[in-house]
Amino acid sequence: MTEPENRVLEYLRRLDRKVDRIIEDLQDLKHRMTSLEAQVAGLRVETGSIRLDMAHMSARIDRVEQRLDGIERRLEIADPVV
Repeated sequence: MTEPENRVLEYLRRLDRKVDRIIEDLQDLKHRMTSLEAQVAGLRVETGSIRLDMAHMSARIDRVEQRLDGIERRLEIADPVV
């Protein structure tokens, strides 16, 4: 081979190595993105669970408040409504 052909081949080999590194980096980024998406989905599930727990607690507090109001009325110790 002549000198210019050798240079072109060497240039193409370097380009090929660089493309291989880019492909590896892209695969790594894809894996990391998938992991992040799974973590975000998990956070959404946890947030939904927390909201559901809060709704249950609110309902329980409402029932306790109703019962307490009834007890206060029966014992005639309720504060006068203004």
